[in-house]
Amino acid sequence: MSETVQIKLLPIGKVLTVPLGTLLQDVLFAQGVEFPCGGRGRCKGCRVKVLSGSLPATHDDERLLSKAELADHWRLACRAKAESDITIELAQWEATVLLDDSPFDFRPRDGFGIAIDLGTTTIAAQLLDLSSGRVLAVRTALNAQARHGADIMSRIEFALQAGGDAVLEKLIRDQLGQMVCDLIDAARVNATGLSKVVIVGNTVMHHLFCGISVEPLSRYPFEAERDGLQTFSARDLGWKSGNGTAVHFLPCLGSFVGSDILAGIMATQMHKHAAPSALIDLGTNGEIVVGNCERMLCSSTAAGPAFEGARISCGMRAATGAISEVHAVERRLQCHVLGDIPARGICGSGLVDAAATGLDLGLIQSSGRLTQGDIVITPQLSLKQGDLRELQLAKGAIAAGLRILAQQWGVALSDVSTVYLAGAFGNYINRASARRIGLLNFPPEKVFPAGNTALLGAKLALFNLSEQDDAFTELRRKIRHVSLSEDPAFQEMFVDEMRFPE
Repeated sequence: MSETVQIKLLPIGKVLTVPLGTLLQDVLFAQGVEFPCGGRGRCKGCRVKVLSGSLPATHDDERLLSKAELADHWRLACRAKAESDITIELAQWEATVLLDDSPFDFRPRDGFGIAIDLGTTTIAAQLLDLSSGRVLAVRTALNAQARHGADIMSRIEFALQAGGDAVLEKLIRDQLGQMVCDLIDAARVNATGLSKVVIVGNTVMHHLFCGISVEPLSRYPFEAERDGLQTFSARDLGWKSGNGTAVHFLPCLGSFVGSDILAGIMATQMHKHAAPSALIDLGTNGEIVVGNCERMLCSSTAAGPAFEGARISCGMRAATGAISEVHAVERRLQCHVLGDIPARGICGSGLVDAAATGLDLGLIQSSGRLTQGDIVITPQLSLKQGDLRELQLAKGAIAAGLRILAQQWGVALSDVSTVYLAGAFGNYINRASARRIGLLNFPPEKVFPAGNTALLGAKLALFNLSEQDDAFTELRRKIRHVSLSEDPAFQEMFVDEMRFPE
C-alpha cells in the first residue's frame, strides 16, 4: 500500500502529494482555503466539495452540514484526512491586499528600509530606498496564523492553549523573515544596506510577534501588558537577511487599539489639524479616533467581523468571488462580483449596499425585521434575518462609539470636519449606503477613503524613528484611550444606533 496519496485541487488544477492520513487543514491553507474558527469544527467556512475519491463524513460534518450538503459531497476541510487519492473543489479566494502608493514628505537617509502592515488576515510589506523614498519591491500574503483562527478572539483563544502562543509567535516571525528575504531578492539590493524594519499592527498582533502574553487581553479590563515600542535585531528573530538590522514594532495606544491606528493618525496628519476629524478602521475589529492637534480620544468596538463577512451566513472577505456592490434596477437586486466570476459570497461593502437597498425597497423595516423573508441576492445567495442582526450589532457599535468619543471630546458629530476610512473596507464601501443604514451619519463629501494608512504610517516611521528615542512619546501623550463599556451612556446609545434610519 502506498504511503502517499494525491489531492487534486479544482479549479486551479494543482496536485498535491502528501503522506497518507494528512489533515487537509495542514495543506489547504496555503492554497486559499480559510479556517474562520481556527479549525475547531465550529463553523462551515472551510467547506470543500469531493468530486472523486472518498472522504467519509465525520461527526462534525453531520452536525454542521445539511443532509443536502452531505449528499452533494461537501465536507469540512478542518476535520478531513486524506486516506486515498481525492479530487476536491475549493474556492481559490485570492485576496486583494490594499497597498499604498501615496506621496509623502521625508528627509533622505542612507540605506534601505522595510515597512510592514501586519494584519490579522493579511500582510503587506514594501521595501524602500531611504535616499529617494522610492518603493523598490512589494510583497503581500495571508497571515499564516489565520489557520488557527480568522479573528482576534479566536487567535487569542488558540494562544492561551498549551504552547499556542509559541506556535503563533514562530509562525509570524518566520513568515515576516521570509518576506524580508523575498523583498531583498526581488529588489536585488545588498542585505547589509537594510538599516531598519518598521512593523505596525493591532495589539494582539503586536503581542504575538513580540512574545508578550495576550492573556490580559482575554479578560476584563482587557489591558495590554506592555504596549510600548518594541525593538529587536534581525539576528534575535532568527532572520536570515540583514542580521544587524533593527526591527521596530511601533507602540500600541491601549487595549485593542494598536500601532496600526497610531500609524493611521500619522498618515492622515489629523494630529496636525486644528479642526476635529475622525479616523475609522473597520477590519477584524473596529477602531475609532476623534480629535485634533491638541488632543485625541481613541477606542475600539467589537464590530469588524461582520464587515469582513464573518458571522454572515454567506459572508466572506473582499476577495475574488465576493459580491462587493448591490443596487436595485426596476426593484430587482443586481450585484457586482470581484473578479467577474460567479458569486461565492458577500463581503462587507456588499452587505452594507444590500441592507441600504433593502431598506429603500421596503424589504427591511427600521427595526431590522425582514418583511418578505430572506433577501435573495443571487439564486444561490440570500441574506437571512440573523445576517441583518449581525450587521445591526456591528454598525450600532461603531455609530455609538463615534457618538461617545465626540461627546467626551466636546464636539457635535456635525462639527467633525473629515472622516477618514482606513483599510480595504473604506476603499470599497459606498458612502451613501453607509449613511442610509446609519453606520456613518455624515454627508458623503465629509467621508474620505484613506487607503492603507497603516502601511503609509509605517513608511513615515522609517524616516522619523530614532533608535535612541521613542519618537512617538509626544504624540501618544496627546491620545487618551476610552473604554466604551465604562461610559454609562454607551449601552443606551448602542441600542438606539442598532435601528436603521427611517
